[in-house]
Amino acid sequence: MSFMTTRQFPATRMRRMRRDDFSRRLMRENTLTPADLIWPVFVLDGEQRREAVPSMPGVERLSLDLLIEEAREARDLGIPAMALFPVVDQSLKSELAEEAYSASGLVQRSVRALKDAVPELGIITDVALDPYTSHGQDGIIDAAGYVLNDRTVETLLKQALSHAEAGADVVAPSDMMDGRIGEIRQVLEQEHLVNTRIMAYSAKYASHYYGPFRDAVGSAANLGKADKRTYQMDPANGEEALHEVALDLAEGADMVMVKPGMPYLDVVRRVKDELKVPTYAYQVSGEYAMHMAAFENGWLEADAVILESLLCFKRAGADGVLTYFAKRAARLLAQ
Repeated sequence: MSFMTTRQFPATRMRRMRRDDFSRRLMRENTLTPADLIWPVFVLDGEQRREAVPSMPGVERLSLDLLIEEAREARDLGIPAMALFPVVDQSLKSELAEEAYSASGLVQRSVRALKDAVPELGIITDVALDPYTSHGQDGIIDAAGYVLNDRTVETLLKQALSHAEAGADVVAPSDMMDGRIGEIRQVLEQEHLVNTRIMAYSAKYASHYYGPFRDAVGSAANLGKADKRTYQMDPANGEEALHEVALDLAEGADMVMVKPGMPYLDVVRRVKDELKVPTYAYQVSGEYAMHMAAFENGWLEADAVILESLLCFKRAGADGVLTYFAKRAARLLAQ
């Protein structure tokens, strides 16, 4: 596209349309609304339990009874969906992550209760094994610690099916195992759960921005000094992301995810431009923690920066954003 014109300054004054609020709004290319937001939450067992996450100021782990109250508020703010992440007791973690697909597990119970209490709110569940494994990896490992792809997919199938049977609207495989989207789609079809949507974490990078999240779900200590580079993507790669997304779409994904968010907005833009599918991004825990540190030190204006950061996702092509700022942003947008 060429922006050459026969008319130059002063006939063309770009600032003319920026002069007043009404004209700025008339020419605005992207807008942010509560409908663009997905709220990630951490649920733990028990009642009337509320635990702060030290590395994520303002974020709490909540017991289900308190989470239901928060979910009602999210619905009333116009937020369409909530993404559920469990805090699993260490006694329930194992090498083979059997608790991940227990019908009476924390996620499965939470989904049933949330859909009963707030049926209008979409419930998205994380399909990955790291909250349930004693070693902190997203899959089943061999004697050398290598994550076994096909063996892991067998367990992910059981986990996704248990979430769907509990009433999850969307299952979101975040594990980055090859072929798991096709296998999950097939089992959902076989069990007549044809309307359970799949949000594939298709371009999930082996990023250092995830640290606070691992603290929040309690997998950091289990993982120790190990990493996830043999299955999550190299941050240096962009073309590979398009390949990953295309494969997941071909296998039956309804939506795709890029994670992390702001450092990878170029990937979001390319996915949206080249594949033109429902595309989402995750403003991850490290991004949240950095913002909060700047806010608490008075280095940045909190409300304005929160909304600007989220608008950037929209400009890059994201149809929606998973963000820990969801409720705060929705309140701001309502003003």
